[in-house]
Amino acid sequence: MQTIYLDVLIILNIYVNFFLLKITSAFTHSPLKTSRCIASSVYGSVFSLLILIPDISDLLVTLIKLAAAVTIVMISFGIHGKKRLFINTAAFFSANFVLAGTVYAVYSWFSPEFMHMENSFFYIDFSITILLATTAAMYFAISVIRRFSLRITADSGDYRVSIRYKDKSIHLSGLADTGNALTDLFTGVPVVVCDPDSFTDISSAPDKLPKGFRLLPCGTVSGNGMIPVFRPDEVVITNGVSGEKKIVNVMIGLGKSSGKAIFNPDILKN
Repeated sequence: MQTIYLDVLIILNIYVNFFLLKITSAFTHSPLKTSRCIASSVYGSVFSLLILIPDISDLLVTLIKLAAAVTIVMISFGIHGKKRLFINTAAFFSANFVLAGTVYAVYSWFSPEFMHMENSFFYIDFSITILLATTAAMYFAISVIRRFSLRITADSGDYRVSIRYKDKSIHLSGLADTGNALTDLFTGVPVVVCDPDSFTDISSAPDKLPKGFRLLPCGTVSGNGMIPVFRPDEVVITNGVSGEKKIVNVMIGLGKSSGKAIFNPDILKN
């Protein structure tokens, strides 16, 4: 009989939940704070204790996992309408399904001694080296998938971009442009480019930049340079035709943009 160590079980599931939530955030372009991600990962790890309970029906396990997915997503991303909650939950549940299917395939084919599966929850007696190597491999695979995923063709749609920073709100016309491929070097988050003049009232002096800004290398048709980028509190893009609103996980870059907020339409993908 497989010996299960509770500390390994909990740590493994916190780690897996954290990683799956990051994947969900990346593919739905939903903002995800690290503190929320950690809190929901810890909360979600509690459900892994079901592996210790024998003879649970498949239907009950499915219902419990669905309820767990919904509540984990609510803690992680908040509630921004039924549609957004459904999209994030579906993405998170799908990521779990793919991971569980992969683990089950390995378990069925090879029956490794260090792996145990019960009630659709799995336990792996892992080492730090294996954990780090697996993380690196999965991160590389996701990066490749995102790099070669299909892009939305730029359009001339009517967009409105609302940017909130502390107690200030700025509203700009939006321009969807696939040519804006800027991403933050540290977080990989897309950058929306806006004119610096639009942000002169967010600090006490016009020549000051928002707190926490950093410089990002930027290439344009006129040459290469650096633009300051910072993390806003919230960015909402509204489609002027359909009226649909979406909160996006982006950085703001201050550069020449003809008074518009220039964003890559990929951030609007569900």
